Amino acid sequence: MIVYIDIIFLVNLIIDGLLLWTTAWSRKLSFRWWRLLLSAGIGAGYVVFLFFPPLDVLFTFGVKFLLSLLMLLTAFGYGGLQHFLRNLGSFYLINFAAAGTILGVHYFLQSSSEVVSGIVYGHQLNVAVTLAVVSLPFGFWLFRQVSSFAKRKEQLSTFIAKVDVHIDGFFSSCTGLIDTGNQLYDPLTKTPVMVMEAAQWSEQIPEAWMQKIRQAEVDQIVTAIGTEPFVWQDRLRLVPYRGVNRNTQFMLAIKPDRVVITTGETQIEAMKVLIGLDGGRLSSDNAYQAIIHPSLLQS
Repeated sequence: MIVYIDIIFLVNLIIDGLLLWTTAWSRKLSFRWWRLLLSAGIGAGYVVFLFFPPLDVLFTFGVKFLLSLLMLLTAFGYGGLQHFLRNLGSFYLINFAAAGTILGVHYFLQSSSEVVSGIVYGHQLNVAVTLAVVSLPFGFWLFRQVSSFAKRKEQLSTFIAKVDVHIDGFFSSCTGLIDTGNQLYDPLTKTPVMVMEAAQWSEQIPEAWMQKIRQAEVDQIVTAIGTEPFVWQDRLRLVPYRGVNRNTQFMLAIKPDRVVITTGETQIEAMKVLIGLDGGRLSSDNAYQAIIHPSLLQS
């Protein structure tokens, strides 16, 4: 038998690439093509090792599972545990669906001699059928979870916008959620406050300040002004707000030059706005990194 490893690698590269692209499409994930191609290359390279008998240990369940994790991390990154687990569930669901389709087409195209030969392997067939029956409820549950999340994400997309923040020569871009319930204003100037993850500013904000923002101790940053190098000290504001426990807390905010909000083909520029820095994650699955004040859409 002559085996053309280059053809096997190319075929698996295309298949893995299509599976990863379908995963991104079903989850509405943004990705970079070079990362997706690199991930598909990892999967295709793994198949080539099948032709090296001393490397049989690589074809155990554990190694295969770890390989799928590596492929997803390479293609789409991490983005939080919940976000990653949903990507993993979608990836396996699409793989199972593709494998089932191939198996079904193969069954219908079998000749009579192949069917007779298959009877010899009846025991293996019974095991496969039993495994399929046991896996069916789990597959159905997984499908429901992925489908319901995709539906919620599609509904959420109508309230999603692109946010560009400009300060001097600095430019920051992220995804924002339009929240009509956000009524946070600076009480002195009545300036609307758009909340944004402080992690988006980690390269500009001193690490000691980042720690205080995460620990909700931003009022202590005021006493540290001048002791830490920060180019935008004259742009800092402390905005009071009521927390979950109804106690008054403070949020560190920065006054930008302008904020550009893009929804579809509409672009809105806001000059009177503060960027409030939140120390945690605004979205568990990293779908957005900012909460847009509704009044900014009327700017």
